[in-house]
Amino acid sequence: MIPAALQHAAFRRLFGAQLIALTGTGLATVALGLLALQLAGDSAGVVLGTALAIKMTTYVFLSPLAAALAERLPRRSFLIGLDLIRATVMLCLPFVDQLWQIYVLIFLLQAASAGFTPAFQAVIPDVLQNDRSYTSALSLMRIAEDAEQIISPLLAVLLLGFVGFPDLFIGTAIGFACSAWLIAVTPIAAKSRPTDANFWGRARTGVQIYTLTPRLRGLLALEAAVAAAGAMVFVNTASLAAQLAPQDTGRAIALAMGAFGAGSIAAAAFAPSLRRFADRWVMISGAAIMTLGLICLPWMTAHLWAVMLIWAVMGAGFSLNQTPIGRVLTQSCTQDDRTATFAAQFALSHLFWLFTYPLAGLLGAAVGLQITALILAGIALVGLFAGALLWPAQDIAILAHDHADLPPDHPHLAQHIGPAAHGHVFVIDVLHPRWPNSAGRL
Repeated sequence: MIPAALQHAAFRRLFGAQLIALTGTGLATVALGLLALQLAGDSAGVVLGTALAIKMTTYVFLSPLAAALAERLPRRSFLIGLDLIRATVMLCLPFVDQLWQIYVLIFLLQAASAGFTPAFQAVIPDVLQNDRSYTSALSLMRIAEDAEQIISPLLAVLLLGFVGFPDLFIGTAIGFACSAWLIAVTPIAAKSRPTDANFWGRARTGVQIYTLTPRLRGLLALEAAVAAAGAMVFVNTASLAAQLAPQDTGRAIALAMGAFGAGSIAAAAFAPSLRRFADRWVMISGAAIMTLGLICLPWMTAHLWAVMLIWAVMGAGFSLNQTPIGRVLTQSCTQDDRTATFAAQFALSHLFWLFTYPLAGLLGAAVGLQITALILAGIALVGLFAGALLWPAQDIAILAHDHADLPPDHPHLAQHIGPAAHGHVFVIDVLHPRWPNSAGRL
């Protein structure tokens, strides 16, 4: 049976663009590691760590600014332009012969990605306005991201048997160009925004919506839990593999990360069947599964198969937590504020990863992997309980509230019964700058 989302031609093109870009990015990751090894030798890890820090810092600080810029440009042209910037960066990387050049190009690449990713994600609910199709799309996009982590390294190894690693950068550039072409032939509805909207004010809009919406505050706390657990996987898998299989570390890393990806893909494929459950319940369950995996890890590090089992379970929890995010964000903002809200999610979630990535590495080296897992589990527990408390259990979309600050003949009041108190799907916007209290007062 064809997934509901793939029955829409526009989404098929956008999904194809995502698949091609993800595969190219995976190839470029392998090639970048080889380039760092060529230029820095034993210090290649420092180079890659610096590149990762640049990536996360760029995501955190530039995503809201890119969202404000996106509102002033045609959406399709904006996405195409960023894909072409990424393709150009890839074409430059084969000619790099200095470390500082890597850092500059990585900054440009990630700056373009900081604008592209949330803008692309915000387009999907406009293309798929049916909840069933959108849920299917979220599942497919999650599967694509997980599959890329497994397929791209294998594809890179295969290609490196025939070409040099600089050719992988060229292949990635071609992928971004193909992504730009698929977006160019996809009809994307124009988005109207007031031309006089203040740029810096718009740059803050998504963060304001996030901090003022109870369910999004809860979502943000859950992101802290996911980042703590995920950092253990992404940062310390290599160290665990080296301890468990010192004679075959590469194979052990591949098996462990493959288990994580397999668990995530399986849960993402199952996600559409969970639509009958509240997103709050599904996302808290996913974060709880990841936290439980961390707690159990210190007692299951004697054998590779045990770590693979834990990683597969944590991968499933990761997918359960991350897949519904698009639906929660779409519910929490107007269509005009969607790009800004997706950008805020992108920036704020990566802020936690920016903290937990180096923490996981430093703790692993200082106190050992078992103690590191328990410390990160403590952080995850705090995020988990904070998320459950901040995200109301009775998350009602339609809220009754008043507008004492509006005149009785205001157009907004005319859409609802009564000049003062009325109810509708409540989101933070210009007319609703605060969440109503229990009495319905703004």
